[in-house]
Amino acid sequence: MLNVVWLLLTAGEFSEESDGNGNSEDAMARILLIEDDEPLRSLYKYELEEEGYEVMIAEDGKTALKSLEQSSYDLIILDMVMPEMDGPEVLAKIASRQKKIPVIIHTAYVQPRGEMLSGLANACLTKSSDLSLLKSTVKKLLETYQGRNP
Repeated sequence: MLNVVWLLLTAGEFSEESDGNGNSEDAMARILLIEDDEPLRSLYKYELEEEGYEVMIAEDGKTALKSLEQSSYDLIILDMVMPEMDGPEVLAKIASRQKKIPVIIHTAYVQPRGEMLSGLANACLTKSSDLSLLKSTVKKLLETYQGRNP
């Protein structure tokens, strides 16, 4: 199923409206999606954009940290197992730099290594083919932390 979705998503291009400095021209919430699996990255990006969010992607932790230095985001969705720099290391660096930005751990593992319990993440979700829980968690966190929706 994901392969079919991947083919459909890669057939077209995603467009981003910005002012040239990585800032959105409208008021839609900006999400940084950090996911190393390309088909999942594209699927999540597509689904969240359909909800009205602006989604920027990073395929690994190092790329994500560079993106955080260059742009601001309203929410981060973070995979735990990635090359270059794993999720727990990225989460610690994000927390030390961006203390007020909500983070959703989105992992294939049922029990992450205590990152959420240590207060670094706001939610922890197990990856699923049903993205309704991810979407509702994004919406709830944005409403709580930013007082906004897309």
